[in-house]
Amino acid sequence: MQYINPYIGLCLEGPLSIFKDLNQKEKETIAQHHIVHTVKKGDFLVKEGDKVRGVVFLASGKAKIFKVGVGGREQILKMVRQQECIGYGTLFGQNTWSFSVAAIEDSIICVLERLHLVRILKKNIEFSLKLNSILTYDLWQSYNRTVSLSQKHVRGRLVESLLMLADIYGYEEDGKTLIATLSREDIAHLSNMTTSNAIRALSSLASEGKIAIKGRKIIILEKDRLEQISLLG
Repeated sequence: MQYINPYIGLCLEGPLSIFKDLNQKEKETIAQHHIVHTVKKGDFLVKEGDKVRGVVFLASGKAKIFKVGVGGREQILKMVRQQECIGYGTLFGQNTWSFSVAAIEDSIICVLERLHLVRILKKNIEFSLKLNSILTYDLWQSYNRTVSLSQKHVRGRLVESLLMLADIYGYEEDGKTLIATLSREDIAHLSNMTTSNAIRALSSLASEGKIAIKGRKIIILEKDRLEQISLLG
């Protein structure tokens, strides 16, 4: 099937798409009921408390899912990669967003209208089971992440975050430089620590030769040693 909009085509037919096994009629329904938005770096894709209009597909760019807690402190819950959908859980009755999502670089999103996805969900049992499997896996990851953030020391939490960024976004051509370039504040929010502690921990790892820092770029030099630090906490 040819799509007028290449972004919805990527959403429905891309290698990572949960929708690629839907039948032609179901895909056509989704393609006919979507909106494309360009989101600038730092702007919201969705905002906590806003009404849910549909599932958000990140066609290009990178984003962070987060909540703001006591004293306005931000906690990053998950980093979102290109071709990933946000908000599957809203298809099961959630009417407002329970978290916020912001772009960490210029991004393009497709908003897939909720009503039509719910109709497909009710008729297509295989699709429903696939969604439940994804939600179960996300919940399992969330449990493990909660344990790490509450029990590991500052150094272990920060190293785990760096390795997680490598796993989600990968490396540049040198095989060592993280593609994701987060601010020190975002690295702190991802690792459940203050920005000053994140800066000190990064400097310590750099002085030991385990990583190198060039501006916002972080270069992984001793991945095996970092994995050991993360494991021991």
